[in-house]
Amino acid sequence: MARMSVFRFSALALLLLSACCWAYNEVGPSQEDDSAELSVSELLERANSNLIRSANDPILTEGDIAIASEDERNADPCTSQGCKWGKNSDGKVYVPYYITNHFSDREKAIITRGLESFSSFSCIRFRPSRSSDRDWLSIESQNGCYSFVGRRGGKQVVSLARRGCLYHGTVQHELLHALGFNHEQTRSDRDNHIKVLLQNVQSGMEHNFRKIATLNQGTPYDYNSVMQYHRTAFSKNNQPTMVPIPDPNVSFGNAKEMSRNDKARLNTLYKCCECPHEHIIKINIHIHMYSTLSLDLIPLCAVSLLQKNHFQMC
Repeated sequence: MARMSVFRFSALALLLLSACCWAYNEVGPSQEDDSAELSVSELLERANSNLIRSANDPILTEGDIAIASEDERNADPCTSQGCKWGKNSDGKVYVPYYITNHFSDREKAIITRGLESFSSFSCIRFRPSRSSDRDWLSIESQNGCYSFVGRRGGKQVVSLARRGCLYHGTVQHELLHALGFNHEQTRSDRDNHIKVLLQNVQSGMEHNFRKIATLNQGTPYDYNSVMQYHRTAFSKNNQPTMVPIPDPNVSFGNAKEMSRNDKARLNTLYKCCECPHEHIIKINIHIHMYSTLSLDLIPLCAVSLLQKNHFQMC
């Protein structure tokens, strides 16, 4: 009887241990309880803080942008050499990707949801890579959250570390980098909207606030962009490193997913509103017709093309 009890206890212990291991592999490392309350920029800063970089890791600038050399710190691939992924004859932009086996099924589902979200508001279509693809995104759990800006050629790593990076908004943020977009606070017209307080910035982090010659796609500065960092980003004393101007009380850096302007400038960069071949119907439209409408009721293509006084329908 004693032996039977010991056997049952051992079997139960083994079963519980297996269940714990399964739960860890399925859910991944536990995330902090307050994560749901944090903005994308806060999640990224927390995930990438205090990481020990190895010789094999890419150089990071602005917290999560990977660069191949120091010469790229002030460059914008979209203006210096071209960064876009190619458009297919059907008007769609197909971006191949591969998700490595670092992730559990649940974690892959979070990544896939972020990838698929782009198809609901743009011509971007992320699709699984094929052996014939020359360029593709390799989505991996590396040292923190990071991405290169724009299409680089060949295998291009987007790191979404299992601990800290697996949220819908952070996935969108890193994919926007891979599609060619920089952070909002480094926009060429930044000084008209944000005052940077370098006296509060951590020593050695000042370069994260340098302006670059960005392509802003005719969209206004967006305090609600998923690419805008929060008020105390890279602060050494918990004091603001950025203050909106002329109104310092404007809220910013709180986005948890892509904003309307984020979507509009993506559509503009990739010409998502231009129809393939000759099947184009141009409808003249006056801007004042939109003056009484909520922005939520205006098609994204129309928003991005309002200044042209027309939009296009396929």
